Amino acid sequence: MNHDEINSIADVQLDLRGTPCPINFVRTKLRLEQMEAGQLLEVWLDRGEPIEQVPDSLVMAGYHLEAMEDRSQYFALQVRS
Repeated sequence: MNHDEINSIADVQLDLRGTPCPINFVRTKLRLEQMEAGQLLEVWLDRGEPIEQVPDSLVMAGYHLEAMEDRSQYFALQVRS
């Protein structure tokens, strides 16, 4: 998994802070499916189970994780559709 800082502007942002697992993964996957191929989605996730589960689930579903950044109160992931 890539832990690089985010340096690309996302096409879409999805704020899932406060959303429990596995709903946050389901919402991320649905949003990615609505996007055009190659677009970049930035997802904001809480610490703990969300950041531990969602990135691995996205990779297992075949998505490319571009970057992950710790923003102290939450994590930001960038995923390519």
